[in-house]
Amino acid sequence: MKKAILYINQFFGQIGGEDKADFAPVIKEGLIGPAIELNKQLDAEVTHTIICGDNFMGSNTDEAIDIILDFLKDKEFDIFFAGPAFQAGRYGAACGTICKIVKEKFNVPVISSMHEENPGVEMFKKDMYILKGGKSAAKMRSDIKDMANLGNKLLKGAEILGADKEGYYERGIRHQVWREDKRPASDRVVEMLIKKLNGKPFNTELPIPKADRVPIATAIKDLSKSNIAVVNTGGIVPMDNPDRIQSASATRWGRYNIEGIDDLKGGIYKTIHAGFDPAAADADPDVIVPIDALRVYEKEKKIGKLHNYFYSTVGTGTTQAEAARMAKEMIPYLREDNVDAILLVST
Repeated sequence: MKKAILYINQFFGQIGGEDKADFAPVIKEGLIGPAIELNKQLDAEVTHTIICGDNFMGSNTDEAIDIILDFLKDKEFDIFFAGPAFQAGRYGAACGTICKIVKEKFNVPVISSMHEENPGVEMFKKDMYILKGGKSAAKMRSDIKDMANLGNKLLKGAEILGADKEGYYERGIRHQVWREDKRPASDRVVEMLIKKLNGKPFNTELPIPKADRVPIATAIKDLSKSNIAVVNTGGIVPMDNPDRIQSASATRWGRYNIEGIDDLKGGIYKTIHAGFDPAAADADPDVIVPIDALRVYEKEKKIGKLHNYFYSTVGTGTTQAEAARMAKEMIPYLREDNVDAILLVST
């Protein structure tokens, strides 16, 4: 019988939450978390589950890879899975990182699943099959099923169809195929043109992605005369989170007055960000929103003025569309107060 191995993070590996994100890799025989459902759906036996903390993979990548490759060197497996990673950016990057190296070292098929907003998609879709997954673990069962279905085809040596039919992200690989309907390109293009001229829907065979390019702003000539504002996606808010900003997948933002404040104090401000250990930011919110350092620059005349407000939201899981909307809502306030530049700080 064919054999498979699954990689998951500390949360789905039942080790712990964000407090265990520095968990070093371990390999366990048998089925843990998502491996149970994968084993049911797959025409192969999931023999081992690898668990690694998202922070450990992100901060100690080479060490994590070496440990996992050492785990695998004496294991028999025909296919390797990672995730599903949903919309979790660090998890997606970890899944892509380990899948890519396993594919290179062991020459076996690798599969993961991520939501379209997961940065791991753009980072790794050309290197491997990444299926289009759900935003959250609520889609775990269906995402696992999709991963297993594609895995079963790969294990059987069946023909893998195009991205639109199999449900994975386009990999940028072009090759010739014989169409079942045997319609020549000339007929297809004329049909598309007629539909377009008549305002009817049609599907292009060569989609051109829309590039969201932001022009580079003109450099500030004299910082010592400039009004500088701080915008952060690290979730720094007053203790009561008055704007009810979500800790992930944010759709809200806040604007907080700092007139006369030289330092953001723990116990008065905190982070509500769910994507990292909050201990350091809660103890000293200046590590994310550096009001203390900017006040020093202001007194030393390195900047003309620190804007009277800082702006806050949460970046983890937040879609590009929501981020753009929130930015457009902030801009009128910044323009009204003649802000010359924005310091955008993240985590």
